[in-house]
Amino acid sequence: MSHAGTVQGSNVKILISLLFAIQLISMGAMEMSGPFWPVHLRGLTSSESVFSFASIAVYVGPMLGIILTSAFWGRVGDRYGHKLMMIRALAGLSLTQLGLALSSDIWVILILRFLQGAFAGYIAPAQAYGVSIEAPSRRARLFAILQISTNVGSLLGAVVGGLILDYATFFWINIIASALCAVCTVVAAVTLPDVPPVKKSATGQTPAATSRTDSVWQGTPLLSLLCVMGILLLARMLPQTSFSLYVSSVFDVSNSVVGLCYGLLALGFILSATAWSRYFEHRTRQDTLHRILYVVLGCIVLTALAGSTRNAIIFVVAYFIWGVLLGATTPVLMALISKSADSSRQGHVLGIAQGTAQFASIAGISAGGLLSQVYGLQYTYLFVCLAYVLALIPVVVLRYWPVNRPRT
Repeated sequence: MSHAGTVQGSNVKILISLLFAIQLISMGAMEMSGPFWPVHLRGLTSSESVFSFASIAVYVGPMLGIILTSAFWGRVGDRYGHKLMMIRALAGLSLTQLGLALSSDIWVILILRFLQGAFAGYIAPAQAYGVSIEAPSRRARLFAILQISTNVGSLLGAVVGGLILDYATFFWINIIASALCAVCTVVAAVTLPDVPPVKKSATGQTPAATSRTDSVWQGTPLLSLLCVMGILLLARMLPQTSFSLYVSSVFDVSNSVVGLCYGLLALGFILSATAWSRYFEHRTRQDTLHRILYVVLGCIVLTALAGSTRNAIIFVVAYFIWGVLLGATTPVLMALISKSADSSRQGHVLGIAQGTAQFASIAGISAGGLLSQVYGLQYTYLFVCLAYVLALIPVVVLRYWPVNRPRT
């Protein structure tokens, strides 16, 4: 069973708002340094090869750390409580940011960035904690709210980081980020109620039933759902490395227009995610996947339009609508993934999902950069279309997956 019933409805809304604020501030604090790592690393080495490696590793390192440890921390959270894992993650963010502020050695920085992902990994335990207090029917809305907080934090963090760097040094970006994460740690520890972990009960189960529940994979559509989510995220990240070059070369526009296009994708997601979650809230898995099929088809049409048009206005509009459609993908799929698992395994499953998302992002960024170098910028959105076409296969398979008993 879920612990959502132990928290009154009005209190749940307050706690979800608090989770939103903590995630927005902590993720925004991390993103303050995000766009400026290459600038900082450039001043720490005179070797072009070291700089090239470091400028990639400084972003890939945290993702790799999350991939390797998120499922483990999820299992620990299932056993000892997800609030404890949130506090651990926020404290890890604060300490690693402090270390990054004090370090001027490029290799120490890369190690700290990896450890930041391995020992922090805040998003998955925050999702698992939210699941433990929110009603199952509202999980899509919960994941939408938390992902919106991440996106808004990322946008605001980059702006604030730029302002700090205009008037101070990179050291102060990391110091301020460390302080903000420390404050979030204290707030989470003091204000969020403890929710005891859900205990698995073998009462009334046959040995065969027990063996089936020993694996999060057997008898569930989890693997196919993760596949769909991973491919959709990969498709989204394919144009990441070549985006600015593509827009500036194809449309011959200023950097401000390039930034506008990039920001509109996130804005479309932010404006639409909660509306999409309400739309999907009470639908069955098959009905949800039937509608996501049309969302993916819409993404195919929009990215094909973005790749074929030579009109900047059409490109901007297509990018914004694409962002609107993306609001119906990851949060809704995360809700389906959560519902496919027992309440006692939410941390483990959401940790796996978070690791999958990070792996898909790395794969998308890497593949996009490689494909643009081999085939040229002009085919960037053709590959995005092909990735979305590939995503249709597991979506169709899942539509006809037999529905098991509901999970609590």
